[in-house]
Amino acid sequence: MAARWGIITAGEILSALHGELIGGSREATFAGLSTDSREIIPGSLFLALEGERFDGHDFIGKAVDKGATGVVMRKGRRPDLPVEKNLVVITVSDTLKALGDLAGWWRRQHEVLVAAITGSAGKTTTKEMTASILGQSWRVLKNKGNFNNLVGLPLSLFAMEEGHQRAVLEMGMNRPGEIGRLTEIADPDVGLITNVARAHLEGVGNVMGVAKAKVELLEKMRPEGEVILNGDDDLLMKAAAPLGRKVKTYGMGPGNDITARKIRSLGRAGFSFEVNHLGKTMEIRLRTPGIQNVSNAIAASAVALCLKALPEHIVQGLGQFEGLPGRFRVRPLPGGGTLVDDTYNANPFSLRAALSSLKDLVEESGRILVGLGEMMELEDETVPAHIEAGGMVAELGAHYFVAMGEHAREMIEGALKKGFPPERADVAATHDEMAEKLGRLVRKRDLVFLKGSRRVGLEKVVERLMVKC
Repeated sequence: MAARWGIITAGEILSALHGELIGGSREATFAGLSTDSREIIPGSLFLALEGERFDGHDFIGKAVDKGATGVVMRKGRRPDLPVEKNLVVITVSDTLKALGDLAGWWRRQHEVLVAAITGSAGKTTTKEMTASILGQSWRVLKNKGNFNNLVGLPLSLFAMEEGHQRAVLEMGMNRPGEIGRLTEIADPDVGLITNVARAHLEGVGNVMGVAKAKVELLEKMRPEGEVILNGDDDLLMKAAAPLGRKVKTYGMGPGNDITARKIRSLGRAGFSFEVNHLGKTMEIRLRTPGIQNVSNAIAASAVALCLKALPEHIVQGLGQFEGLPGRFRVRPLPGGGTLVDDTYNANPFSLRAALSSLKDLVEESGRILVGLGEMMELEDETVPAHIEAGGMVAELGAHYFVAMGEHAREMIEGALKKGFPPERADVAATHDEMAEKLGRLVRKRDLVFLKGSRRVGLEKVVERLMVKC
């Protein structure tokens, strides 16, 4: 029988965590698990995580007051435990590891085929496309939002229950070892890496460090698990080669196992193309623009095929996919003109891919207005990457360029070096200022493009433009 809350006992949890029971009964059961004392439901288990800003051990009393009947805490901590004779108290050496261990145990109690998806760009869209395909015939679990790290992925797995048949899990990272640990927890049947690029360099140093971190997926997967790689990404293929894993490849290039042919841009209406696999062809009609989404669709098709999806379900699932907020989402502006909202995140790779797709979207006689926020976690690559970003805008032939953030000046410098007219390049100090500058210039046929790293918060510019323009 699949594990479910209300049935599994403290003793079973204790075995999964390799912990020590210092209070309560081994026969006790729980209504659920939470790491947030604000979200406790009566009868649940509270696991105290230690973070940079908060320590869950400081909130054990609050969790119990709200109805928690069990606590997982670090050995050696002595929080003020309420006097409660039935309170289950389990101690472990590391509560974050315990969360992952328990989630991994939970995953293995369910007969669900699991796919894990990682990469520097495109992983969320690929996850959502894959879930759309698999959802045509199975009940599918996927992580919500950005629940893709050492806390979010385990919490996502606890939603797995009897009746789920497939799971699609996105895995992110910002330090070495994280993808490997997430792979141990998720124990995927299929693993995919979308690409390797200059992103999250803060913890890994350089792009080769990114490659090594991503291929931890291959190192930690079961030998019988199926591995899918972007065969067009030379750095990724080079990093994976020493591991000796048998892999399937996808991409635009003809040498891949799963590839796209006869790609035709339909402008803002998306793309039509063929997906070819083992001599069989699937006619795809994708409603999301951006050439990067064709690559994401091929990747999703590859994962779905490995999880036994039928070709007709791939066609239906991709045809129904409508895109994601903040990820190259095309929106009409109230007063005329069009906004391409790509504000969810940014790195040099994803920026180049997005900019390369804009000319397919702009109307005849329309102009392209670009607003960029800075890109985070690039370490020694920060300055050259921002200069390069400005150069991309100039090469695009944009009419106007406004940049925001600590490295806005470098982006403007990069544009000017590539011949961008200085009178049409500007810096904005605030979201309001960027919105005002763009809103003042935009005309009926114009295209406004916005992109920046998550912490820059350019979605605030989107909100203002949707009201003012």
